[in-house]
Amino acid sequence: MDKKRILYVEDDETLAFLTSDNLEQHFHVTHCNNGKKAFETFCNESFDLCVLDIMLPDMDGFEIATEIRKRNEEIPIIFLSAKTLKEDRIKGLKLGADDYLVKPYSIEELILKIEIFLNRSQKSTEKASKKYTIGSFTFEPQNYILIQNNETTTLTERESALLKLFLDNTNTVLKREKILTSLWGNDDYFTGRSLDVFISRLRKIFKDEAGVKIENIPRVGFKLVIESL
Repeated sequence: MDKKRILYVEDDETLAFLTSDNLEQHFHVTHCNNGKKAFETFCNESFDLCVLDIMLPDMDGFEIATEIRKRNEEIPIIFLSAKTLKEDRIKGLKLGADDYLVKPYSIEELILKIEIFLNRSQKSTEKASKKYTIGSFTFEPQNYILIQNNETTTLTERESALLKLFLDNTNTVLKREKILTSLWGNDDYFTGRSLDVFISRLRKIFKDEAGVKIENIPRVGFKLVIESL
């Protein structure tokens, strides 16, 4: 498996050497010793996570993070700083940083945090990009759309959540109460009526799709059946 790419920005030569040497055992590390060079490198290369010192020549860590966030809202950012004031930590987090470690830090803690944020970022990316195939339809839950023959049907947020719940439990009976509490947080009469409306709408969308149907299980719930053709 390819190592994840880390942009590490630190102007203290000794600390940078020690930290880079340890990080290189786990990741592919690109080290920059000033802010301007770091930002140029970020713009010209691809990285999975950024580790930024704050006090840097040319362009400080806060400024780098601000510019990075303009271009990439998702990449994890960890600040490393000798600044211990609560105001600095709050400022860093408000700029979109995922964490803020105060020097001297434990290299083991830094590696652990990097791994946690990389894992979280990967799961988030996988979740956001996941698509489902339903017969001749492609379902993109993050965009609330169904695509068939280049024609797009837009779902409401709750319709999309309902369809995703069915797809994650294909050919399995879902109790009515489970569906209602999953989507609405309760199973009262009014949410039950809303569910019936959404079920009807989804059935209408798939009415001409052979092998795809939402079955009503009397006094129990529903089941999305997708038959292999």
